[in-house]
Amino acid sequence: MSFNIGGGGMRMGPRGALRDFGQEEEGKLFDGRLLVRMLAFLRPYRRRMLLAFALMLVATALTLLSPYLMKVAFDQAIASGDTAMLVRVSLALAASFAGLYVASAGQRYLLSWVGQRVLTDMRARLFRHLQRLGLGYHDTHIVGVTVSRVINDVAVINELLSQGLVTLIGDLLVLGGIIIVMLSMNARLALLTFSVMPLMILATYIFSRRARVAFRQTRATVAGIIATLAEQIGGMRVIQAYAQEEREAARFERANAANRDAHVAAMSLSLLFLPGVEFLGMLATAIVLWFGGRAVATEEVTLGVLVAFLAYVSRFFQPIQELSRLYTTLQSAMAGGEQVLRVLDEQPDVLDRPEPLYLDRVEGSVALRSVNFAYRPELPPILRNVDLTIQPGQTVALVGPTGAGKTSIANLVARFYDVTDGAVQVDGVDVREVAQRSLRQQMGLVSQDPFLFAGTVADNIRFGRPDATQEEMEEAARLANAHDFIRRLPQGYETEILEGGVNLSLGQRQLICIARAVLADPRLIIFDEATANVDTVTEALIHDALARLLAERTAIVIAHRLSTIRDADLICVIQDGAIVERGTHDELLARRGAYWRLLQESGVGDGRV
Repeated sequence: MSFNIGGGGMRMGPRGALRDFGQEEEGKLFDGRLLVRMLAFLRPYRRRMLLAFALMLVATALTLLSPYLMKVAFDQAIASGDTAMLVRVSLALAASFAGLYVASAGQRYLLSWVGQRVLTDMRARLFRHLQRLGLGYHDTHIVGVTVSRVINDVAVINELLSQGLVTLIGDLLVLGGIIIVMLSMNARLALLTFSVMPLMILATYIFSRRARVAFRQTRATVAGIIATLAEQIGGMRVIQAYAQEEREAARFERANAANRDAHVAAMSLSLLFLPGVEFLGMLATAIVLWFGGRAVATEEVTLGVLVAFLAYVSRFFQPIQELSRLYTTLQSAMAGGEQVLRVLDEQPDVLDRPEPLYLDRVEGSVALRSVNFAYRPELPPILRNVDLTIQPGQTVALVGPTGAGKTSIANLVARFYDVTDGAVQVDGVDVREVAQRSLRQQMGLVSQDPFLFAGTVADNIRFGRPDATQEEMEEAARLANAHDFIRRLPQGYETEILEGGVNLSLGQRQLICIARAVLADPRLIIFDEATANVDTVTEALIHDALARLLAERTAIVIAHRLSTIRDADLICVIQDGAIVERGTHDELLARRGAYWRLLQESGVGDGRV
């Protein structure tokens, strides 16, 4: 008979979080400080980036050289009928094209090589930082949004760092070089060609102002659609149970439509701007043909200069088009970079001291000294002046109404959170003085909702001890009463567990989790009642396994069923964040107080089953 399901804890309502998502500050058009921080990811690969930069300089020089060689061919070789010179110039032109191909190919290879490694490094760093952040962070942030940060935002940052910056410098050098060469060849014709630049500057200014907002909105809606999808897939059982498929489909379609509209708006800007650049390029070409052709007719300009000018004009607007595309990348990267660096700047709620203590194998005593705790400063306290001493090897059951603070006590002992006031001690040492890793290596967790990772059954049992032998793993499974059913699985211990463990029953998943805890051999066990939702046969197997698991170990049991509570060495009744009663099962029944009333409310009566 179940008389309570436990657990405090604090989570942000997902719907509210999704509604608020995307309402971010507009940010700067260009944030140099942000770019400098992102450039730090390129530091390990600076040699290859320098080599790519050198190849870019070669490609720029060859780009500028080829139209000039065409001028020489027309004005000197063809005009004078010098066939030998024409052959030499032609060979030089072919060599410049070949060199341009090799330099460009080498540059692209190096940038792609660096890009993939930067992408890997950024995602690895972000993931490691997410692991360092406490449960308080993960409880208040949507999983789908976090996934979008690691996948989508990192990808656009990488595109800017590995490809965009070198392209930007190369395009600017090409533009500068073409302007200088054209002015040196014929200043009047060059200035006539550049007469379209005011229109280009105006178009770029209008595009940049609107693109800044549009591309930030695309980042927001991409993350929003991933967040909605992750939530709905995770809650599919509830959606189907309440027959809300149509409503949730409509909600996803709204997020999908918002994502579509944001991308259409952003692409529309690009599709208006890029043809505008092409039109200005054709206009400049027409100007060169008209004025240059008339100058050739009056012999003010040579035919070679006109041909070179036409070649330079076509190359002049290619970098401008490339720069406009790069601008969209810059806007996406700035928007994504803001979000990624915001995550990296997030400080863990729980931090190790500069020189923390490292626990050897502990005896297992636990003490809470005048503990007060609130999940956030602005929230009311969950625990108030809690004092509790647990002796080594003792099993303590925490019972009480939902939200009373039972799970919060367990979370503080595992140091998933730090106390607001007071102290939590293990073997007489304040857990805040101890390295988190060394503390949690002493602990095992068996939760009400058994979580299994993708992989085999063996992988999951070995999760806490990857180096365990096959014999050790199977012995742990036997102690957990899991060995027999595992052997009957299609591939035994090598059976692949599907996502969410759907190819196993709830009880089977729980027994595997107990085997995982047995193999880890912890001194402290936190047990969030695992038998609340299983049948009586499985419950008997779990209790038999737990009897072995808890033997000679200190255990904190968040209790839901009387069968778990009766054998506890100490039962603590939690109400409104305080321990209102403590004692053994028989002692508390005899007092006919809060514990007795809980049993009465649960329908257990006098506590006998």
